[in-house]
Amino acid sequence: MSEAIKVDIWSDVQCPWCYIGKRKFEAGAAQFGGDVEVEYHSFELSPDTPVDFDGTPVDYLSQRKGLPIDQVEQMLERVTGIAASVGLDYDYDHVHQTNTVKAHELIHYAKAKGRQLDMKERLLKAYFVDGRHVGRIEDLADLAAEIGLDRADVVGALESNRYLADVKADVALATEYGIQGVPFFVIDGKYGVSGAQDAETFANVLTQVRTEKEATS
Repeated sequence: MSEAIKVDIWSDVQCPWCYIGKRKFEAGAAQFGGDVEVEYHSFELSPDTPVDFDGTPVDYLSQRKGLPIDQVEQMLERVTGIAASVGLDYDYDHVHQTNTVKAHELIHYAKAKGRQLDMKERLLKAYFVDGRHVGRIEDLADLAAEIGLDRADVVGALESNRYLADVKADVALATEYGIQGVPFFVIDGKYGVSGAQDAETFANVLTQVRTEKEATS
């Protein structure tokens, strides 16, 4: 039995390509067929966003990127189509643009409980598919409870910023690595894969890493 290949993934809960990239990576890992250990790391695409942004994602992107509304709508239509191609039903009409720092704290909380991957998936689905709010503590605690975590303990952890330092450490490490966009995959601590690449790309890198490991063991 060869040892698991470690994959560190930087991503944000409100990054459409991160959810698409997650599905493509999962498909690639399945094609690869070997043992893969995944750990998610925090990356804030827009840390200055208010928790309760007054407007739609279209308004937000138009203001932030200085693009005309119709161009933003075309961008979202395109990404929604790509999401559909990997089985994700994005619903931008009901997305709540927000600040994701508390969602990242919750992912670290879940990691401490051995449930990081479940929590990450639930948050992405909540944001892009279910029209749920992922910026407010009470809403996040509801989502945590849905996967079996202790709701009251989650509220306490988020209110006290128990995991904020971990979020900031992830963000600092991303800067150190020169990561400027997400998703970003670091495979076996040495290969960087940027963006929502095709499943074959991930399968090939994982296979290459396994071959190198076997050659040196």
